[in-house]
Amino acid sequence: MRVVGDIGQYVPVDSPLHRTDAAAKIVLTAVFAVSLFAVQSFVGLAVQTMIVAIAVAMSRVPARIAFRGVRTVAVILLFTLLLHALEWKSAEAALVRIGPFSVTADGLADGVFFSWRIVLLVVGTSLLALTTAPVQLTDGLERLLRPLAVLRVPVHDLAMMLSIALRFIPATVSEADKVITAQVARGARIGRGGPVARVRSYVPVLVPVFVGLFRRADELAIALDARCYRGAVGRTRYRERRMGVSDWVALAAGVAVFAVVGILL
Repeated sequence: MRVVGDIGQYVPVDSPLHRTDAAAKIVLTAVFAVSLFAVQSFVGLAVQTMIVAIAVAMSRVPARIAFRGVRTVAVILLFTLLLHALEWKSAEAALVRIGPFSVTADGLADGVFFSWRIVLLVVGTSLLALTTAPVQLTDGLERLLRPLAVLRVPVHDLAMMLSIALRFIPATVSEADKVITAQVARGARIGRGGPVARVRSYVPVLVPVFVGLFRRADELAIALDARCYRGAVGRTRYRERRMGVSDWVALAAGVAVFAVVGILL
């Protein structure tokens, strides 16, 4: 079986995480994000790291794919690290001095802490898309949002839009890679030179990427219309998905663990 390598794209392998109900995984991902931001110590981050490592191992998704999303936030990680590490301190209190700025031990520790938190957030949340098929993700979102239907919220349409938006992320990355490769083959200097030159070099990339996105959206609209798609009106399902006993156990255990880590650590 071929393993898909695009960022955020479903990887079709058999694992306990793949077999877990989508609604349970969505709730666990949200609780994990809240718990991660509630952690205020390196001990808590270490525990969260162990949990994420166990989840990646259980998912059977190759580590290079699970951690591939970290590359997309490399600039944010560097900015976060420098923002906290560089301070206006006297030379006596600094580990390293760079002009008027100094790198202090406390600032460096804070930078590492918040950068580490971002890495865990990216890897942990990306497992949701990597282990859940788009159809299952849409169904799980719709079941979780179903109580809002009492308030006349178009739950099905909202879940469908969120699912399509998530599906377009890897498609957009793949499209951008193809455009960059084509432009470089034609002699374009993408990402070279000074800051201004680098920004300008991506203009020939952004234009065809946005044109491709609008083309994909138009083709998707035509395909939905050709299949007489009318939202949730009269819609039936081949399989009615419900959470089983194992899903409820995994959900309860996960929420309990994340709550304890977030509160105590």
